[in-house]
Order: sequence, then structure tokens, then C-alpha cells
Amino acid sequence: MRSLLWSIGIITGLYLLINLAYLQGLGVAGMAGSQAVAAALLRQRLGEPGAMFVSFLVVLATLGSINATIFTGARTSFALGQDVSSFRWLGHWYPQPSSPITAYLLQGAIALTLVGLGTFTRKGFETMVDYTAPIFWFFFLLSTLSLIVLRIQEPTRLRPFRVPFYPIVPILFCAICGYLLYSSLVYTGIGAVAGVIVVLLGIPFVRRNA
Repeated sequence: MRSLLWSIGIITGLYLLINLAYLQGLGVAGMAGSQAVAAALLRQRLGEPGAMFVSFLVVLATLGSINATIFTGARTSFALGQDVSSFRWLGHWYPQPSSPITAYLLQGAIALTLVGLGTFTRKGFETMVDYTAPIFWFFFLLSTLSLIVLRIQEPTRLRPFRVPFYPIVPILFCAICGYLLYSSLVYTGIGAVAGVIVVLLGIPFVRRNA
């Protein structure tokens, strides 16, 4: 738990310092008027080489994030196929090349659908973000609520991790996630609503196979 708290604290500290640098270097107006805030800040301080360097770092970080998302996303779908009989076609593991190919294909189809949705809408990439952002907060909210529910239903069960300051921390986190979910739904509109509807459509399958 100590390593987890230290890592989260370091990441939070770096995030706050980076945003402080943006505010000091560009100001609120400069940040609002820039499509690439980090590049704009480095261009202002170090010229065009600085902007190109930080843009290269962003590309590397994006590729790493995409790689992790592809691996975890496909294996999540594979686990769904293992647990829910209605989706058993996703739960097949292919020995060569030792991967859940069907789950990868489904993930690719969903990704291409989102790319198409972004292509044929006015805001493009923002539409894809609008679709996924509320789902992000919705799952965080549901995961934390499940923690509270399981603690109530199984109070005597031994657990490998003790939540600090329970139940204050999870309740506070649920409140933050609920607010961010509400904000994303209000701000983004139809794209966010479509994403939440897709998640809710899975509830009958889970109940039927519980």
C-alpha cells in the first residue's frame, strides 16, 4: 500500500506542477487558445526545437497508451466471453499466436466505428472523446460503489487491501465521479449519451448470466 500511495502522490504532484507551468507560461487565455499546450509552452521558451521535442514525447506516450489499451481491452472482452455464456464466442483463446484473436477483431471493429463517427461529425476527434469520457467516469463510479456494496454484504471476509479512511475515501470518490459523469453528459451531449446507453445495454446480459 505504501508503494501505491507514493506512486499516486508522485503522479499527482507532477500533474499539478505541469499545470502550474502551463498557467505561469501561457496563462489561462493562452491555454484556451492553443491546440497543443505543451508544444506552445516549449516553443515559447526553447523555440521550435523545444516544441518538436515535447511533441515527440507526446507521440511516444500515446503509442505506449494505445499498446496497453489494446492488450487490456481485448483481454477484458475475452474474460467477458469466459464468464457470460451469451458472449462465449469472445472467450476463445487461440494457441497461435497465443492471443484472443476474436476479441481483438471486435475491439478493432469498435475502434473503426468510433473513427468513422469522428470522421463524419463536425468536431471529429472530440466526438470520439465525448463518447468515451463519460464511460470512463461511469466505470470508476460503479467500481467504487461495488467496493461499498461488497463491504456491506460480506463484512467478515478477509481482504488483501484495506482502504484508508473507509468509508470516507470511497464516498468522496463516488461523489467526484458522479459530478464528473454529470458534467460530461451535460457538456458533450449526444456522444456521451450514446456511450452510456451502450454500457447500460449490457446489464440484462449480466443479470441473465449471474
